[in-house]
Amino acid sequence: MRKRTKRLLGGVALAAGALGAAASYLMRKHMTAKGPYKQSADVWARPGMLVTFRAELMPGRESRERTFRVKELLPSGRVSLHGAEGEHAAKEFEAIHTDRPASAS
Repeated sequence: MRKRTKRLLGGVALAAGALGAAASYLMRKHMTAKGPYKQSADVWARPGMLVTFRAELMPGRESRERTFRVKELLPSGRVSLHGAEGEHAAKEFEAIHTDRPASAS
């Protein structure tokens, strides 16, 4: 290859690397500004809400016995419950039905 061609390809590679680094920096800055762990309007549970464990996780119990009230929404997206130990994820619960009345102990 000629010296001129090598310089051109080197310049193109340098520019591509700089563009990639700048894009990565801007995406990261945007993500931290919004915050992946900040609460938004689109969360699956809220404090005081009733959630019901899936029947597979608590076999032999009625729906009322598997229903708990959300105590706190944790930064990781998991919840802590009144009357249940530990942290729990959304996939452990039945789908939330907004068309039925809320009733639990």
